[in-house]
Amino acid sequence: MAATVRSLASCVFCKIIKGDIPSLKLIETDYSFSFLDVGPLARGHALVIPKDHGEKLTDVNDAYLADILIVAKRIAKALGSENYNVLQNNGTLAHQIVPHVHFHVIPKPNEETGLVIGWPTQKIEMDELKALHEDIKSRL
Repeated sequence: MAATVRSLASCVFCKIIKGDIPSLKLIETDYSFSFLDVGPLARGHALVIPKDHGEKLTDVNDAYLADILIVAKRIAKALGSENYNVLQNNGTLAHQIVPHVHFHVIPKPNEETGLVIGWPTQKIEMDELKALHEDIKSRL
């Protein structure tokens, strides 16, 4: 199946895909484009983006998303880092800066380099968790 590409003229990532803005391209497929991040958290930090413009994960066609994970896997292997993060943010509150879906592949060679995150877990009663489970399942 041929890829149908949506593009947004003002989007920096759409401009990179079209070649209007230079990048250090790693892998390009019919569905994905990947390149080194110019503001890396670690040596080899790369971005993988769908050629189909969508601001959030839920806006992108499944074929593009499937391809992105294959490309991310290839990059992770090529980086040779035993530890790494694959990160994807949706919306400004979730730390998304560029409003075009993108996945970061970030090597984590040591404690000081790479992605640093906290994990502020919340307490939830089992009855509430079960009710939430049923609510989400009913929407799938």
